[in-house]
Amino acid sequence: MTTRMRPRIGILGAGQLALMLAQAGKALDVEVICAGQRGDCAEQVVEVVPVDLDDAADVAAFAAGVDVVTIESENIHADVLQGLNLYPNASAVGIAQDRLLEKRFFHACGIGTAPFAPVDSLEDLKQALEATGLPAILKTRRMGYDGKGQARLLSSDDATYAWSEVGGVPCILEGMVNFEAEVSLIAVRSRPGQVVFYPLIENHHSEGILRTSTAPFVDDKLQRQAEKHLDVLLEKLQYVGVLAVEFFVVDGTLLANEMAPRVHNSGHWTIEGSETSQFENHLRAIVGGELGNTESRPTVMLNCIGSMPTESETSRFPELFRHDYGKDGRPGRKVGHLTFPASALAAIAEWQKRLRD
Repeated sequence: MTTRMRPRIGILGAGQLALMLAQAGKALDVEVICAGQRGDCAEQVVEVVPVDLDDAADVAAFAAGVDVVTIESENIHADVLQGLNLYPNASAVGIAQDRLLEKRFFHACGIGTAPFAPVDSLEDLKQALEATGLPAILKTRRMGYDGKGQARLLSSDDATYAWSEVGGVPCILEGMVNFEAEVSLIAVRSRPGQVVFYPLIENHHSEGILRTSTAPFVDDKLQRQAEKHLDVLLEKLQYVGVLAVEFFVVDGTLLANEMAPRVHNSGHWTIEGSETSQFENHLRAIVGGELGNTESRPTVMLNCIGSMPTESETSRFPELFRHDYGKDGRPGRKVGHLTFPASALAAIAEWQKRLRD
């Protein structure tokens, strides 16, 4: 590793998560550079080097010019990440990018999930339905996000359609659970082993895309349970950086849905809502620094899907913070987010309604 007075951090990817990491880096004594393509979001604030993220040699050449490497997406194949000074490590990324490995890992850590079964053929799918029950959701094992690479089954007659819809690739079938809420927990672990947690977050999705996140989700029992689960995951993975885990609340307990080995959409509210944002703490963690205070205030975040509201529309709400990623609008695309931190939790419900309107 090269030695510099200011650590040089290389981010694999240059989308909106890299943009917000780079913005956080401006407040720290670090240098950030991104591997991506010209015109990517992060180019607004830092240098973006053209790199083929599917090419191990190209990625290794980029990594050789920085002190430490991190990712903004778990969809870079783990084989490409081997041998890099990477946080989180390639093993953690490899588990998170395969839904079947991820579910099995949760079980190995003593963490419950919805019922699931591997599916490699249409015949597998028909048999798996007996194990998971109906309704169920068929998901590709790799790739797929924001509702992509998925098909719902309400009856066994849907099997042929669902298998065709996902392209006949290796999949996992998950039984759908009747949950009371969807929540997530964000943890950060530093290279020396310091761990901090943010409060539980309640999330609302539509068409597979996160629409709103509200913090805190107040339940001391579930907060302790979630922190215990993430402690186990962090230790077993020898994890460094931000780890986010999404859970279903079912009968007063938590079932793990999926984990993200990176900064997470449900934690965007921390930029204004916490003493130290998830983005700043991720950078602190991977360079071996002391983690920042995660004390937070009630905050609601609204994802902007397809298009941003105009500045004249949002100017009617002076308490609101506007984050425009600089993306061209199109249906289903996250182009920005809005946040409103409040002095009291009671104000959040009213702000959720006003922001949606």
